[in-house]
Amino acid sequence: MDAAQLGAALRTRRRELDLTQSETADLADVSIRVLSDLENGRETVRLDILSAVADALGLSLNLGVQRP
Repeated sequence: MDAAQLGAALRTRRRELDLTQSETADLADVSIRVLSDLENGRETVRLDILSAVADALGLSLNLGVQRP
């Protein structure tokens, strides 16, 4: 999954939960700008920030290694 796909998935989930970017940023304790950049695939984000946003949206991160 690339940054654009990840951002789209986060945005879709946020909208499913009927949350604004502001509400989600508050829940994740990140700035609206960071969240917006993440959702639009413009931000390479630290794992702790990605984890906080995922938690705020009720998502889990699968960090397993893909094998051929």
